[in-house]
Amino acid sequence: MNLSGKRVLVTGADGFIGSHLTEMLVAGGARVRALSLYNSFNDWGWLETVDCRDHIEIVTGDVRDSTFVRQVMRDCDLVFHLAALIAIPYSYVAPDNYVQTNVTGTLNVMQAARELGIARVIHTSTSEVYGTARRVPIDEEHPLQAQSPYSATKIGADAIAYSFFSAFGLPVTIARPFNTYGPRQSARAIIPTVITQILAGRKTIRLGSLHPTRDFNYVEDTCRGFIALAECEKAVGETVNIGSNQEISIGGTVALIKELTGSGVNIETDDARIRPSASEVERLWCDNTRIRNLTGYTPEVGLREGLARTIAWFGKAENLRRYKSDIYNL
Repeated sequence: MNLSGKRVLVTGADGFIGSHLTEMLVAGGARVRALSLYNSFNDWGWLETVDCRDHIEIVTGDVRDSTFVRQVMRDCDLVFHLAALIAIPYSYVAPDNYVQTNVTGTLNVMQAARELGIARVIHTSTSEVYGTARRVPIDEEHPLQAQSPYSATKIGADAIAYSFFSAFGLPVTIARPFNTYGPRQSARAIIPTVITQILAGRKTIRLGSLHPTRDFNYVEDTCRGFIALAECEKAVGETVNIGSNQEISIGGTVALIKELTGSGVNIETDDARIRPSASEVERLWCDNTRIRNLTGYTPEVGLREGLARTIAWFGKAENLRRYKSDIYNL
């Protein structure tokens, strides 16, 4: 499916990945309806800052409301479903909210898509569903392990999405991005945590565990993966990883950020930032063979370049002041 001229709904468009995906879709000629979470301030999240704001239809609402979801999806050709609660530590505190948003919200999207005859649905999963790697690199057949309430709800959401393909023939693809990073990422994630503390001038920064490994993918590459899957008919009914096929430890990532910023900052362990031992995902490393074979997709932005771009974005005063580097954000 060529997305140029298509009416596309992006749920979670006000968030980190969603706002970048919205920009990329508009640049490719799609007519985008962008869903932002309703709030009484009429704040549209990161959509407030995108250059394409005058070229998108912004709608506020909540995927937990089935009636609203059905209304907002009318007349759409394709849906990118990104709306979710994603912070792992907060899922320990408020698991009910994660079930309602991630599981029930996904059910509402799939039911509406079936009723309205939506041509394609790209459902967003996460590498967290794999838990600590039992084998590497991690392919799509790797066992799923619910090591946090967050990952449990995403496993449930993925199962609902796939069931609508199996039971009703709904043209669903489950896109499973690994650790996306870049401009606009929330302060709860490791890379913004490190960068904002360094740029705020701290001599010592507080972090959690440094030994786990991750597969970091720059946000533009993640969005390219989403679009490549949406345009690929062979991806219908498939679960597909999006990642760099490169592994690096949190400690190694911190060292690279220190090098790129010229910082001699010291690292201090903060027990509040350490996950329960059985909940920590110790190792993530993406096998991206399937998406390469289906679409020809390969990441374009290496980690060093992507971190440099991210540091430059956070280095702008108007961006840095949006973040409270002195507060641990669940």
